[in-house]
Amino acid sequence: MDFRVISHFLGEISFAQGGVFFLPLVMALWFGEECIWCFVLTIGICALTAWILLYYGAKRTAKLTIREGIAITAFGWFLATLLGMLPYVIGGYLGLLDGIFESISGFTGTGATVITDIEALPQSILLWRSMTHWLGGLGIVVIFIALLPEAGQSSVYMYNAESTGPTRERVLPRLQDMIKALFRIYMAFTGVAFIVFILCGMDFISAVNHAMSVCAAGGFSTFNASAAHFNSVAVEMWMTFFMVLVGGNFGLYFQVWRKGIGVLKKNTEFKAYLLVLAIATILNGADLIEYYGISAATAFRYAAFQVASVSTTGFVSADYDQWPSFSKIILMFLMISGGCAGSTAAGVKISRLVILVKAVRAVIDEKLHPRMIREVTMNGVAVGESTIIRVSLFFFMYIMFIVLWAVLLTWDGIAIFDAVGISVTTMGCIGPSFGITGATCTYAGLSSFAKTILCISMLLGRLEMFTILVMLQRRFWKRNSMW
Repeated sequence: MDFRVISHFLGEISFAQGGVFFLPLVMALWFGEECIWCFVLTIGICALTAWILLYYGAKRTAKLTIREGIAITAFGWFLATLLGMLPYVIGGYLGLLDGIFESISGFTGTGATVITDIEALPQSILLWRSMTHWLGGLGIVVIFIALLPEAGQSSVYMYNAESTGPTRERVLPRLQDMIKALFRIYMAFTGVAFIVFILCGMDFISAVNHAMSVCAAGGFSTFNASAAHFNSVAVEMWMTFFMVLVGGNFGLYFQVWRKGIGVLKKNTEFKAYLLVLAIATILNGADLIEYYGISAATAFRYAAFQVASVSTTGFVSADYDQWPSFSKIILMFLMISGGCAGSTAAGVKISRLVILVKAVRAVIDEKLHPRMIREVTMNGVAVGESTIIRVSLFFFMYIMFIVLWAVLLTWDGIAIFDAVGISVTTMGCIGPSFGITGATCTYAGLSSFAKTILCISMLLGRLEMFTILVMLQRRFWKRNSMW
């Protein structure tokens, strides 16, 4: 593994991130906010970091190795989150650990916040919070590859280390062409969401922030009450639409654009995704009608929004922490399942759950009929045994990490149900949970130990664990390794 090559890529990421900070700086200048100098200093630190890394680094024309791709992706995320927390800390809005927590929560699309009064922050800081969502939603490295063509053929291992789902399906032969196509779709969704929110009555700044947050499956709002602040059926319904939309596979949307809407009908994961959301909405809506005696329109308005939200963003339109236990269990399941592979949402992914369910069914059938050979299929194509094994291992590790974080949080004094909820929402990159970190609460009251644990949980959840876990192996760092 060549550390100089890794240093060069990290230097370019630092340089690019410093350029991004000019947007909130311009806003701070426009509104004459006191945080101007915190962005100026942040840009200076990014530039200095980039210069040091580029000075030490070196380019390579040949392909990166698997280890170098993994290292660039993991270190790129660490570096981006550390640089991303600078405006919070330099401006005096958050302490060091809280700044790191807020930055990681933003880039991973978790939306968990330690800020108790969001509306007291300058508009430029709020813009940066939403931008961390948008940059991390599609993927820091993916956007880097899309904007910097020189990554070229070296980008495949970085893309594989950051992309989500059980497979790495290509929608175009050349990886960089595919990434640029996905980036254009991401930009288009964000632009359309912005226009729709303007038409729904949001002001310009609120529309920009919420468009970036919702399309990145993030959840940061510019208001303490989140989406409930607007108290608007139109806003909630359109946010629900976009949350469901970004929970789908962006590669699938590109195929729809090229081949027509019929592609959706053939996609097993997308149909399962919509079915899960529909069933959860019906069950939650019926439960709210029975428990509160409210009208069907009101019940399904809140149910549809929160079902879509806990699968993707973590926006809040109602205090679901006060909902019946049955509804809360459904919401927790959705926090685990997440969206589709290749989406901006996190979680286990619907494709993995479909494969697991079909694999269990195949085993049952083989027990009943020993001579039967039943294939597990997705989109009409047989799923290989190695893929089923990887999916099973991923699911096992995912649940084990949820258990581990829950045990550590209970050791820190948090009630068991609250601990489980926090573990689920941070691994699933959702944000608001139940109890002490519920829909109307923040993570500010947690201990430093708990916040540190949750920072690790959010990164593991967003990068799907193995990208980081593989770096803990001693042989990963050996120069003569076979990787």
